[in-house]
Amino acid sequence: MYQKYELLFTPHLISQLRGLRGEEWKKLIDYLSTLPETHPDALAFSMVMIRLNSCLTCEMDSYRAQRGCALCARQTILSFKGTDKQLLQRYERARKEIARLLKEKTPVAEKAA
Repeated sequence: MYQKYELLFTPHLISQLRGLRGEEWKKLIDYLSTLPETHPDALAFSMVMIRLNSCLTCEMDSYRAQRGCALCARQTILSFKGTDKQLLQRYERARKEIARLLKEKTPVAEKAA
């Protein structure tokens, strides 16, 4: 009856992005695809994708949501105007941010309040 929509990029979609960029991108995707969804590196990659895809502004009745996260993520990576190196740098910055947040052990929701 109703299609299941995801509004945020989740780690189980990572493997679907493998062949979209160059060799370094493929290596990163291959590495991340083997990790559990809760691994900090998988979470960092998801954070990059959420930011690139503008997932926080996606709404259930939007064209983007109806197409689905996988297709939206593929389109975002394919249309990214920067280099693969720039994408990898975004990922590295996100890894550092996740590591810092985990070290602080303060839930993000508490910081927002």
